Amino acid sequence: MSRGSRRWAGYLLRRVFTSLLVILGVVTITFVVSRLVPSDPASLYAGARARPEQVEQVRADLNLDAPVLSQYVGYLGDLARGDMGISFATKRPIAEDLRRFLPATLELALSATALAVLLGVPAGVMAASRHRRLSDTGIRLLAVTGVSMPVFWSALILQLVFAAELGWLPLAGRTEATTVFAQPTGMFVIDSLVAGDWGGFVDVSRHLVMPVVVMAAFPLGLTIRLVRGTMLEVLGSDYIEAATVARIPRRTVLWRLALKNALLPALTVLGLTFAYSISSAFLVEAVFGWPGLGKYLTDAIVRVDFPVITAAALAITVIYVLVNLALDLLQARLDPRVELA
Repeated sequence: MSRGSRRWAGYLLRRVFTSLLVILGVVTITFVVSRLVPSDPASLYAGARARPEQVEQVRADLNLDAPVLSQYVGYLGDLARGDMGISFATKRPIAEDLRRFLPATLELALSATALAVLLGVPAGVMAASRHRRLSDTGIRLLAVTGVSMPVFWSALILQLVFAAELGWLPLAGRTEATTVFAQPTGMFVIDSLVAGDWGGFVDVSRHLVMPVVVMAAFPLGLTIRLVRGTMLEVLGSDYIEAATVARIPRRTVLWRLALKNALLPALTVLGLTFAYSISSAFLVEAVFGWPGLGKYLTDAIVRVDFPVITAAALAITVIYVLVNLALDLLQARLDPRVELA
């Protein structure tokens, strides 16, 4: 194995180890907080009308009468087996609920991030290339509007205009009741395409439009501002000036020389924006009646369903950590200035 390969393997192991420590820390914190909350999980699980002996039986079944350290070790063992506990409200395994609701939120977040990148990168390049012109001012105004606009307000405006007044798009939900296709991934756009159900694909896409536009507003504005700022910095560098003097076409300078280096500093923020979209999906899913992780967690908070709250917090943390790890590794591969030693 070469020296460079050894350095890369060492860097990879350190980043994976650090990520596992972060996940373990969050698991520990959620476990401790769930035990410090002034309520009795056994009583919540058994129900308000349960008799004392029924509550004690539930306490024994859930291992809540064991020492705290024993409960913690058992909790880690259950997580290692993929067992995230039982919901107090639905009495179903939480892992099954997450497999049902998480793909809906991932579909929203992935679509919103893709829209933000596809529109934000060209807009940021255009703004930087037309620095201090009218088009630059207009694009910056669009970016500021997207970052500062409240989610609930923009969602209600879109519903009022495109659903209530024009009738172009459905008001809420993921699909019409008559749309039926196999759902192996839980992401309806992919599932409808795999099933070859074009009517279902159109229906699912129409339901996606408004929540995705609302969720993409913040990352779109952030992407425009990041790409514009880094592009302006890169366009002022010596090698870009040398390329301009050498009469290399402006399009090549912008899209091949400058953009490649301008995107690297924005990688981490753009990736974490995707993870942020998952954790901030509560309002979007509530307004649009989207049956995703945000709505599932909101319902759990209202019902004081502690196992669901802790499991959802852990799932969001794992997504954050994995996205951050992937971005660190990608940046280390693309940017030779990243120190791997």
